[in-house]
Order: sequence, then structure tokens, then C-alpha cells
Amino acid sequence: MSANQIKSKQSTLGTHFLPVRRMMLAMLVLTPVSGLLACGYRLRGMVDLPYRVIAITGSPTPPMRNDLQQVILTGTDAKVAINPKDADVLLEITNEVYGREILTYNSSGQISAYRLTIRVGFRAIDTAGADILPDTEIYISRDMDFSNSTVLATDAQQQQFLTLMRKDLAVQILRRLAASSKSQQSKSF
Repeated sequence: MSANQIKSKQSTLGTHFLPVRRMMLAMLVLTPVSGLLACGYRLRGMVDLPYRVIAITGSPTPPMRNDLQQVILTGTDAKVAINPKDADVLLEITNEVYGREILTYNSSGQISAYRLTIRVGFRAIDTAGADILPDTEIYISRDMDFSNSTVLATDAQQQQFLTLMRKDLAVQILRRLAASSKSQQSKSF
């Protein structure tokens, strides 16, 4: 057998196994994905709310109000009402407390880490005044390293942490509202 005959035989075998190789690769990728879908796993994103219009009342800070409005408008099919009379549900923010506590000190006695916290109290009521979600409180904390040599950068990092924490709280509030409405619907059956 000459060298040309061997090369042509190898190239024929390579093209024969190419579709099989692609099929095996596709199965390798699709098997875990189909397993996750079968168990009900779903990525974060849309929150299924049975309400069409939500009014944010109470005393949220302007950044928290903006984050709640943004999450409602982008993560649900609901709209935000300016006038509470136009809403299907009133989301009342009862309190919002920000905190920063010292977490650790370094060997020379200087602060080396903080713990940032946000605590938000809220409740939800329907148009008849009945509690959909009684007074509830959500608490979130993040640990943040601190260095005296980079105080300005640390302040910017703290603001970024607080922004991300507020957005996470806004999503959690809507998830609680969705879960409470589903449990109330199951109780009515």
C-alpha cells in the first residue's frame, strides 16, 4: 500500500466519524440542560405576578423606589401606578434601614473590613384593604474589605455594593409577593 492510499483511507475514515462526533458532542451538551429543565430549574428573571398594576407606597428612599420600579417594569408583566387608586395591589415600604459595622481590625488596630447591611420592612394590601402579605422584613448583608490607602476607591465600592444590594432586595420583595399570592390562591380552593 502506498502512502497516498493510506492518506486517502484515513481521510475517508475521518469524514465518516465526523457526524457521529458532532452527535456525541450535542448529546454531551444537551443532557445536563435537559436534566435541569426537567426538574423545574429556571434562570432568574421574570417574576410571575397575578397583578397587572402595582403602586409603591410608604416611605422608600428614592433609590429603593427607583430599583423597585425598574424591577417591576423589566422583570414582570405589571405596570407601576402613580395613583394608588389605580393599582391592583399596594406595596407599602414601612421602613428601610442602612447600616455599616466594623467587621475586622488588622494587626496595627486599623479597620480592615466592614459589613454593610440593608433592612427593608414592607407589606402588601389589595384594593379592599386585605393583607396579601403581612408585615415582612428582609435583611441583606455584604462584607467589604477596607484599606486606609484607598479611601476614595473604597467609598465608590461601598456605593456599588449598596446599589447591588438594593436591586437584590427589590427582586426578593417581588418574589415574596408572588409566592404569597400563589399561596393565597391555593388556600381559596
